[in-house]
Amino acid sequence: MSVKIGAHVDRTDAVAEAKRIGADVVQVFLSDPQAWKVPPLDHPGGAEAFREETTAAGLDVYVHAPYVINVASTNNRIRIPSRKLLQQIMTGAEAIGAKGVVVHGGHVTANDDPATGFDNWRKAIDALETDVPVLIENTAGGDHSMARRLERIEQLWAAVMQANGAENVGFTLDTCHAWAGGIDLATAADDIRAITGRIDLVHANDSRDAAGSGADRHAHFGDGNIPAEQLVGVIAAAGAPVVCETHGDMGPDIAWLRERLTA
Repeated sequence: MSVKIGAHVDRTDAVAEAKRIGADVVQVFLSDPQAWKVPPLDHPGGAEAFREETTAAGLDVYVHAPYVINVASTNNRIRIPSRKLLQQIMTGAEAIGAKGVVVHGGHVTANDDPATGFDNWRKAIDALETDVPVLIENTAGGDHSMARRLERIEQLWAAVMQANGAENVGFTLDTCHAWAGGIDLATAADDIRAITGRIDLVHANDSRDAAGSGADRHAHFGDGNIPAEQLVGVIAAAGAPVVCETHGDMGPDIAWLRERLTA
């Protein structure tokens, strides 16, 4: 099968890094993932130049939204800035020609009704002004997460599908998160597609920890606890572009996966 495979790279050197590691697709941050501010794009020639360079290199680009975003939150001091920041990221992603923006599912607190969090997601999608797909990502841990387990993903999806712009909502399947979150990788792609109707992107990562651990700790392929056949199987079943996200040199991971998906 022919699947585009790449990795998360530093935006400032995306094309050169993609060439070095053999990537067909790249994922980047547009700002500090732990910060609430989005500075102007620090790229020579700005967003237009970045778009032209990645297009010329034949690279598909995805953006990962900052980790601080939690549009599900019932806390106004988190939810409102989260919506504002997400809109800024969506606008920036459109400027660089991104195929989608990956956003974590977020969470509520133990004292909240999860239904409020799901509806907050609907309101967030309602408010967005963008043609770039929002790709909600499943998360690894948290009993009050919006997108850790299949039943929560189903409830979240029912809510966001009621929003204006629902057609621009997609899904990112993270293999490490699914494993750690207690989702069976043998059926994960089919189970999620049965809920969402689509898988737009795969975050392909091994897991440092055991199945169901709730720990979001990525590992290079073969260094973690996910059996190789399960990793390759779920990625093949998803049939979507692949981004590897483990720290360090991603070239060997891309080669490892490409060899097994084309075997």
